Amino acid sequence: MKAPQNRRVFVIGYGAATPLGRTFESTWKRAVRSEAGFRKVTRCRVDSACDVVGEIPDWYPMELDFTDAKEVYNWNASFVILTMAVCKEALENSGVVVDNKIAPRMACLIGSALNGTDAFRIAMHDLEHRGPLRVSPYLLPNLCANLPSGKAGMLLKFTGPVFSPQGACASGNHAIGIGARMIRDGDCDFVLAGGADAPILPELIHGFANMNATLKVNSRDRAYADPAQASRPFSGDRKGFVLSEGAGVVVLAAEEVIKAHGLTPKAEVLGIGWTSDAYHYTIPNPATIICAMRDAIDDAGLQPGDIQYVNAHGTSTPKGDRTEVKCLREVFGKNINKLPVSSNKSQLGHTLGATAAIEAALTIEGMRKGIILPTINHIPDPELADIDVVPNVVRKQKHEIALSNAFGFGGTNCCVVFRGV
Repeated sequence: MKAPQNRRVFVIGYGAATPLGRTFESTWKRAVRSEAGFRKVTRCRVDSACDVVGEIPDWYPMELDFTDAKEVYNWNASFVILTMAVCKEALENSGVVVDNKIAPRMACLIGSALNGTDAFRIAMHDLEHRGPLRVSPYLLPNLCANLPSGKAGMLLKFTGPVFSPQGACASGNHAIGIGARMIRDGDCDFVLAGGADAPILPELIHGFANMNATLKVNSRDRAYADPAQASRPFSGDRKGFVLSEGAGVVVLAAEEVIKAHGLTPKAEVLGIGWTSDAYHYTIPNPATIICAMRDAIDDAGLQPGDIQYVNAHGTSTPKGDRTEVKCLREVFGKNINKLPVSSNKSQLGHTLGATAAIEAALTIEGMRKGIILPTINHIPDPELADIDVVPNVVRKQKHEIALSNAFGFGGTNCCVVFRGV
């Protein structure tokens, strides 16, 4: 086995489709206006108080420039075409033009938490109401976790490795971490890394509701009159996360190929820390979360005092937010009250396997623009009073080193340190 080449790895582009917009640009424009992307569910009918969700606005797969009616009909797992669109946007944003030399040196790693559940739902309906011969022959490919990456390769003409890191809600960071290692070691020169999930389905909405994971909006809740206030990480009245659909992809590249192709780096991937809890399938384990953060900082060759911003996992659940803050206090000690810590989920909700990649892109754009996105909908929680959550409004503040946290069901944790350039 050949020795690692120890190449430096940079982010050179990104794309996203979120409840704030169908592209990264439209998402960013609304994010810096401190807006939220929540509404009563329109994708399906549910009988639940957990009916405020994050849906991608103006998302019409038939209107994309690479689809037609047959393509949309056959690939009815929404995360497939969603991934293709966001990978295309990210590659265009990076400036990379895939040619015969680049194609075999470009990989695609797209994670998800819940693979093709909408396609399976359609197949079950067709089996029951139309008979076994009406089950789509495309069903099994639609359920394959690697298919979104594979379809992106077919669209964009790259032929490097395609697979799906399955790390639940940390999948996007796992993709970035694995992709960075692949480039560092010389296995490829470019990686499209990220995640995609399309969970706005009745069964999933009711499942999360019955776990008491998502926000139940009753007449006394402030989101009842204004759904935009549904997600409120670190707030005194947080009651659960908002389920959202979305996708996010960052383009990673080796330092020397960036220079050779005249590309522009946006940030460097400095460190990765990943652990598992060995504890509980939903309840986080502080000890291993602390270890993941410390490992990421150590892998970056830094000390905790070097971190200038934390993009928190911050889902808006009572126990989850409290646990993350406990871990941050342990890692950053007495300096915690001087460290900005905000949660993009206050604006986007929880896009599951996509969330970490979307948040990575927002973190990097914030470093480039000298902006820290806020934790909106915030009402102070006395228990968390020592944490600067960047409440409610965007903050103009230069920063160069950021830690982005992601944790998931099954006890999976992955943290990434970025340096802005």
